[in-house]
Amino acid sequence: MTTVEEAVARAHRGEWAAVLASTVRLTRDLDLAEECVQQAFVDALEVWRRIGVPDRPGAWLTTAARHNALDLLRRARTLRAKLPLLVETDHRPDPVADLATSRVDRGVTEEAVVPDDRLRLIFLCCHPALSVEAQVALTLRLVCGVATADVARAFLVTDSTMAARITRAKRKISAATIPFRMPSAGELPDRLSAVLAVIHLLYTTGHTAPSGTELERADLAARAVELARLLRVLLPAEREVAGLLALLVANQARQPGRSDPDGRLVLLADQDRTTWDRAAITEADGLVIEAMRGGAPGRYALQAAIATLHASAPSYAETDWPQILQLYDALLVAWPTPVVALNRAVAVSMVDGPQAALREVDRLAASSPISGYRYLPAVRADLLRRMDRPEDAVASYVEALRRADNEAERRFLQDRIAQLHSRCDTSQRDRGSCRR
Repeated sequence: MTTVEEAVARAHRGEWAAVLASTVRLTRDLDLAEECVQQAFVDALEVWRRIGVPDRPGAWLTTAARHNALDLLRRARTLRAKLPLLVETDHRPDPVADLATSRVDRGVTEEAVVPDDRLRLIFLCCHPALSVEAQVALTLRLVCGVATADVARAFLVTDSTMAARITRAKRKISAATIPFRMPSAGELPDRLSAVLAVIHLLYTTGHTAPSGTELERADLAARAVELARLLRVLLPAEREVAGLLALLVANQARQPGRSDPDGRLVLLADQDRTTWDRAAITEADGLVIEAMRGGAPGRYALQAAIATLHASAPSYAETDWPQILQLYDALLVAWPTPVVALNRAVAVSMVDGPQAALREVDRLAASSPISGYRYLPAVRADLLRRMDRPEDAVASYVEALRRADNEAERRFLQDRIAQLHSRCDTSQRDRGSCRR
């Protein structure tokens, strides 16, 4: 990859949302804005080879995208003027003609409600005319720049299914002429659930990358934490906002211990806890206390409470597993998903033993949509390993390896398989019961 290509790739990771947000404010049309931004990145590949990479790539891309948008809007206005017989009956406003008179008032109003371009666009895309699932998927793909395949993994569906959902959401916006305006301050709470889900899934995608060579995508994780902090400033009284920020901060605090110097995955039980950010853990703990007060806690507050218990424990063995199991019981009521049930099974294994947990995992595998989830065979394999059933554990690790697309996770699984092979005696290997 050339220097220019690397610069464009970095700008795409770091600047896409801000450039798209600025362009949407001009066009008030998501499809048109996306097209103009994509063209700006294509143009950058050619222009930057001639002029060099600009000092502020994001500003260059924003200017280019907005120029593209203005060109298209002017052409559309010219076409309407030249074809007077094709009268538009819906009396849609002319963005170019309206721009000079409304830009200042609109900008001031939007910025007064949500002062950050990226967070503003997330609220804007989480339109209640769409299902919450469609809001979250569309926003992750278009605003946050998460690949469709990675969005699909977050929702436990196939790539083609997710691509179709995103396309349908965009078509609904276009067909229904849903106005892309910033909601008022009073309308923000109606969109908060989807916005929280977007930020949470953005962090999850960065915390452990679904694919690629690195364990994490630090840019996505950092962006999600920043958005959560901005949301906290915007809505300081919302307990679930405090819960989400606590969850993200607690998980980020443990990030330095999650891999070794060679980039290999290190499980929580084996991490060097001296590398963890204690100030961040203290901050997260305070946010959890706030999020848990004033009524039944929500899903983010409960997840944050679990994360801070892990982060505060002196060691893995000294973790308060009974309390974590109680929190998972409450979380399963607040957010009854098979992924929560699988995570709860891990806590069950620490309280009641791996055999009890294995029964729950096998029930999940047989009766829920989580059967295709990439972490289910890995959890099952670890339980079988702890039960001293190496042959069965190898089979489950091999299945987990088949589903894994992240190279750091694949190397971990390969190491586990190799370790278990060393425990199989010669006669077992000769019979093929410990084959890879």
